[in-house]
Amino acid sequence: MIFNIDKRILNLLVIIFLTCSSFLWTFWIFHLELDWSFIAVVIAVRIVSSVLIFQDSSLSWSKVTQKTFLLKSVVYIFAFCVYAPLYYGVFRLSFMLSELFLYLFAINFAMYFYYLLINRSHTQKDKTLVIYGAGKAGLKLEEEYRNSAYKIMYFVDDDKDLQKRSIDGISIVSEEKLKDIVGVGKYDLLVIAIPSAEQSRIKEIYEKLSHHFHQIKILPSLSEILRDKDFSVQLKEISVEDLLARHPKDLDKVAISEFIKDKVVMISGAGGSIGSEIAKQCLKYGAKQLILLDHSEYNLYALMEEIDSQIVVPIMQSVLNEALLDKTLALYQPTIFIHAAAYKHVPLVEDNVEEGIINNVLGTKNCIDLSIKHGVKKFILISTDKAVRPTNVMGATKRICELYAQNVDSKNTQIVSVRFGNVLGSSGSVIPKFRRQIEKGGPITVTHPDITRYFMLIPEACELVLQTGAIGCSGELFILDMGEPVRIIDLAKKMIDLSGKQDITIKFTGLRVGEKLHEELLLDESDKETQYKSIMVAHKTEYSIQKLELDIEELFTCKDKMRKLKEIVPEFNHQR
Repeated sequence: MIFNIDKRILNLLVIIFLTCSSFLWTFWIFHLELDWSFIAVVIAVRIVSSVLIFQDSSLSWSKVTQKTFLLKSVVYIFAFCVYAPLYYGVFRLSFMLSELFLYLFAINFAMYFYYLLINRSHTQKDKTLVIYGAGKAGLKLEEEYRNSAYKIMYFVDDDKDLQKRSIDGISIVSEEKLKDIVGVGKYDLLVIAIPSAEQSRIKEIYEKLSHHFHQIKILPSLSEILRDKDFSVQLKEISVEDLLARHPKDLDKVAISEFIKDKVVMISGAGGSIGSEIAKQCLKYGAKQLILLDHSEYNLYALMEEIDSQIVVPIMQSVLNEALLDKTLALYQPTIFIHAAAYKHVPLVEDNVEEGIINNVLGTKNCIDLSIKHGVKKFILISTDKAVRPTNVMGATKRICELYAQNVDSKNTQIVSVRFGNVLGSSGSVIPKFRRQIEKGGPITVTHPDITRYFMLIPEACELVLQTGAIGCSGELFILDMGEPVRIIDLAKKMIDLSGKQDITIKFTGLRVGEKLHEELLLDESDKETQYKSIMVAHKTEYSIQKLELDIEELFTCKDKMRKLKEIVPEFNHQR
């Protein structure tokens, strides 16, 4: 079968056959005798030009485009410029130009005929596709999808000059023009082929065009444009993380690297969502040694399987065990201690008040006290937006931790706290919960139609945490800019739309114990900006450390823990 011949051999055979054919016709038209030596020279020059110089044999005839025809023409016009001067005195220029014209017509016709023949048996195009982006990635995708079941309807591009053109007969239109064309109908698939697009641009495209497509896919952000890569298999479903993520423009990787590089870093709660990501970031930024501490055997095991490294030391230990923690700090002498260990799930802590207080407050106090004792240079406390005017026990305990970090006599240890909201995709996040509910067919459960939350991607939040460590001195409470709060009902609707399961319903279950309608990040207007817009620093709350230590001791032993929590944190308004 000719279609199974190697395409390089097929190209050579076609060059020989069509050159001989075009010369036979030209010699006949001009009433000249055949000169096979001349024909052999022309064949040789064309093969050298095609194969060695332009690597034309790599072109696939089953995927020809207008660019392919143009390249073929350039190759053989170049060959003409090589052999024509050599035989100018032997044959007339009109003779050689006539042959070249016949040859170019024949080679382009052969390619087009082959393209039609080879693709005639392909799957019937019963689906519709629009490609957003008429750049290199869009052109490559058009090539990949050309012989698929999808009919490419349009390219969409913001460039007004491009909108006057077409690619292989496919019009390039604007967003507004496309919306007018589609009207109330829907196309099957939109592919966003802009690898360098910022998250905000992806979100904007989705919000404008999602109602006009059954499915939206996207090239991975900043993916490399590889000429021979099949882009159609790189595509991923657009996710809620793509729509909610915020990429800080003032992320200072140089400052983070200088802060982490060649340092011994200890991370408590290392097996959790935040702790594990901080561990990966510390590896990326060149930590000398990582001491990963967690009381969960499974979490620590899973993390070690994921980041297998010679500089990592796993410590299966609880921050409540002061004696063991003391030995660990004495042994490894960390330069930086990042305290991410805490009970964070609001309803669970409400059902286990004493355990939540002991774990969060005593655990933090142990870590801070021992860091000061062993001369740790920098201590970073991971806090939460729920510590602002708390309405639940978890938030109140984290506020006490902030107060202790701000007011303790830190000696030579610089202690800073970092407060931020929900991180996308963490184990306790609402997003994995919604995904599980959608997979089961619904309903999605939302506590209240007006409830809002702040969201940030885990890697972004963790890098900003390290950045605060780089700029912090002591007693400072930093707040990460989380952008605008997101209505959870809107988040649920987006996830339903992205799933394609439009029959999923939303059920309101009522606010849970200790749950706020709207979280906050700042306490008062005295909070101010740092040199980075993504990081704010809060006004210090003064609290006598002697009194605070006595209050904390009483909190551990008293019966009425709610009363004591409100005494330490006057703004604590417990919601039952």
